Amino acid sequence: MNIAVFETEEWERPAFLRLEPHHRVRCVAEPLDKRNAAEFSDAEIASPFVNSRLDASALSQFPRLKLIATRSTGYDHIDLNYCATHAVTVSNVPDYGDSTVAEHVFALLLAVARKLVVSVERTRRGRFTQTGLRGFELRDGVIGVIGTGRIGLRVIEIARGFGMNVLAYDLRPDEAAANRLKFTYTSLDELFSDSDVVTLHVPAASGTLHLLSDREFSRMKPGAILINTARGHIVDVEALVRALADGKLRGAGLDVLPQEPLIREEAAIFHQDAIRDAEDFKALVANHVLLRFPNVICTPHNAYNTEAALKRIIETTLANIEAFAQGTPQNVVSGH
Repeated sequence: MNIAVFETEEWERPAFLRLEPHHRVRCVAEPLDKRNAAEFSDAEIASPFVNSRLDASALSQFPRLKLIATRSTGYDHIDLNYCATHAVTVSNVPDYGDSTVAEHVFALLLAVARKLVVSVERTRRGRFTQTGLRGFELRDGVIGVIGTGRIGLRVIEIARGFGMNVLAYDLRPDEAAANRLKFTYTSLDELFSDSDVVTLHVPAASGTLHLLSDREFSRMKPGAILINTARGHIVDVEALVRALADGKLRGAGLDVLPQEPLIREEAAIFHQDAIRDAEDFKALVANHVLLRFPNVICTPHNAYNTEAALKRIIETTLANIEAFAQGTPQNVVSGH
């Protein structure tokens, strides 16, 4: 089968070339979108990562496409409706980053709680004063975990190790896990009002768009910290700027933001298709304002990025492709 692998780094190429000679493999560095899709129109299998945009305008240029093997857990960058009506199977990597992402949550949280970035910058300049660097400890604090899937439960395990009390919210509560890990499910409003830290672990979907906006921030405990390693659009970024500017929040640790591709490559802002409407432009401006708050730590969608997790991504993706080629698809999120 003809396979096109997008967003590949040099170290990934030898792994994907293991699919040869049974398949024809083409590895490219750039993401896939409607602007370059025609170059790969003969592909029967496409393997994108999260910066590709597989919407109908891109997918319609793949008349032979049979499988999208995304190298991610989330698949909001793929038009599943198009795939369902055009007999395209979609597979993902469901569990590569449970510990990896959960550990990054606490890297962000500790960095905010203990003002690590400011501390390091100060000592590198030869200043060892502690003025303005007082932080707070996690023990006996309350962490509110929104979403108790694999990553959310791993966050709870780590939080319990820190001696934190845990509140959780999920549309499908896992009471067995709550009993085992000793945490309590509650309503969103109670979680917001009682938590010193709120961390997000829900997928991007219509029901989670702007799950946190002005109303939710107004209900949060004064001085709380927000951590987001899920998806940028779960948080109304303009409302977050207001909550930080008003002093409602102590700070935020963010690994994801809306309009990430435009932030990565600022020249892309001026492409005619880059910004669809005024709301996109406002979100982009709000992102840049966030990056300048001293009590906000931003990382570049890097929570997944460990050697162990990347190895799991590659091996699971290769297995997904081989299983499909043999007529036994696995890890299918949409298909026939």
